[in-house]
Amino acid sequence: MADAIVSTWRSAARTEVGKVRARNEDAFLALSEQGLWVVADGMGGHQNGALASRLIVEYLAEPSAGDLQQRLDELRKRLHGLNRRLGQELTVTAERQDTLIGSTVVALLIDGDRAACVWAGDSRCYLWRGSRLYQLSRDHSLLQQLIDEQQLSPTEAARHPAAHALTRAIGASEELKLEILELDILSGDAFLLCSDGLYQGLSADQLGAALNLPSPQLALNRLFQQALDGPARDNLSAVVIRR
Repeated sequence: MADAIVSTWRSAARTEVGKVRARNEDAFLALSEQGLWVVADGMGGHQNGALASRLIVEYLAEPSAGDLQQRLDELRKRLHGLNRRLGQELTVTAERQDTLIGSTVVALLIDGDRAACVWAGDSRCYLWRGSRLYQLSRDHSLLQQLIDEQQLSPTEAARHPAAHALTRAIGASEELKLEILELDILSGDAFLLCSDGLYQGLSADQLGAALNLPSPQLALNRLFQQALDGPARDNLSAVVIRR
């Protein structure tokens, strides 16, 4: 029965290298039939970032059985396992200068009328509900930490030289701390998962206007058209999900 409900979700996904970067270190997963969608934004330069984001997608693509809680537990276990693996590979290559192998992750699980958002890093999950845009995830970045802990305005915090440094990511430290938000789904809800390369170039009004369009593909086309009209200095990835 749950599978029948899950399959009523439609999604559209896309990734682009942008106008400046030489390669794309983002990856995405869009499995509407499983009620699972993921965006990962790799970091570490050369092939490392692309490897980390691709591994996240590969680890999470394997089907998992059970209700939302069981699938959520399995997803967390897989990400913790990958975090250990990337940490071990980091140790093996410690003599190299460029040793970081990591990635952000944001995942959305849906089962019936319940959803769970899981993330580490600054890739985001947005909810479009009742003509309002809600940012469900909170960035794990120094920028957000400065705003929270030192009561700086976003403009003041952005002046910090390391403002966009991540405070959490898969592969970034021995202990992985995932953040999880569970919620009830209402009729008309739409979700957006995206990397920072997409949302940094767009205003909240632009995000909302795109998600208000009647199909995921139309919304996605609008988002990428507007983002690519801008500087697009980073890789861009997004998944739009709606019934």
